[in-house]
Amino acid sequence: MILTTTDVIQDAVVESYLGVVTAEVVYGSNALRDFFAGIRDMIGGRTGSYEEVFRKGQLEAIAELEKRAQSLGANAVVGIEIDTGTINVDDRGALLLITATGTAVKLQQ
Repeated sequence: MILTTTDVIQDAVVESYLGVVTAEVVYGSNALRDFFAGIRDMIGGRTGSYEEVFRKGQLEAIAELEKRAQSLGANAVVGIEIDTGTINVDDRGALLLITATGTAVKLQQ
């Protein structure tokens, strides 16, 4: 399976476009991680715990995107975009959202 952010794959011919595929990963907030992130916000610096959550989430979203494309018979996904965001649950917390989107294609062999 070829996964790429580009719209074309060099020297490859698209046999058919199978449709848009999406994958979402949602993480709940963590009180301890939020506490230390708040301290980092006050004193400055990077928040490694959240960076790791987003890194892991991006990998999981791409893996799920690949799985969904394979179920359509694709051997590649082109034009992949990864977005991040939050879903506000209440005044005390939010969920972290990572979404991967691309076009599933069947390349000539």
